[in-house]
Amino acid sequence: MSERISREELVKIYNIEITFFDELVDGGLLTVETENEIRYLLYDDLSVFERFTNWHYDLEINLPGLEVINDMLRKMEDLKQKNRDLMNKLSAISDQYEDI
Repeated sequence: MSERISREELVKIYNIEITFFDELVDGGLLTVETENEIRYLLYDDLSVFERFTNWHYDLEINLPGLEVINDMLRKMEDLKQKNRDLMNKLSAISDQYEDI
């Protein structure tokens, strides 16, 4: 079983509203495990949670704004990966022509 932390512990540690955590989950920004009606966040997803918490509380970005930013960042990462793939293909093609 992966290491995890309960929603209640996160609320205490980060001094946030429990509704904010629930809104992140309901909005699809966080994935949780539920056991005995207790929601848990995996430690692997803790950095994502911290990022959203900082953006919301420090920068005062609302939930729709978090969703837009998250979507844009995901698209940027996808584009970066596609760019790397294309550069690798171009390099391979270039290497083939150099061998001729």
